[in-house]
Amino acid sequence: MGTAAPAVAFLALLSPLAATEAKADFRVCNGTQELVGVAIGYRAEAGWTTEGWWRIPATSCKVIIEGTLSSRYYYLYAEDAEGKGRWAGSVNLCIAENEFKITDVKDCFARGYQKMGFREYDTGEQGSWMVQLTETPRGGTATP
Repeated sequence: MGTAAPAVAFLALLSPLAATEAKADFRVCNGTQELVGVAIGYRAEAGWTTEGWWRIPATSCKVIIEGTLSSRYYYLYAEDAEGKGRWAGSVNLCIAENEFKITDVKDCFARGYQKMGFREYDTGEQGSWMVQLTETPRGGTATP
């Protein structure tokens, strides 16, 4: 009976940890001092989809996709509000100037959209993912 008390105390310490289960999602963190706009692309049942814009204030994070990730690959494009930085890549997807959700990646211009290079993120078998945007944009260009 003397050894049961420490075991019970140990389990009591662990119970708050079990109750706060990690939430799965795709999160983007803005490590810059500027407001950043973010667009994401992914493969859905309806086909390729791009969505934007999430406005992420300086030094904060925002969930872009809630819940366990259903795709292996996600594509991200971001630019700061001041036009000083851009986080881009080589995968061309459609975007719009204002809030958007676009299905299909063909004929962006003919459909009234812009075409922009997104950076690919291979999430592997992960249920959640985080992208950290820093002062030096990765895979894109910064304009002075």
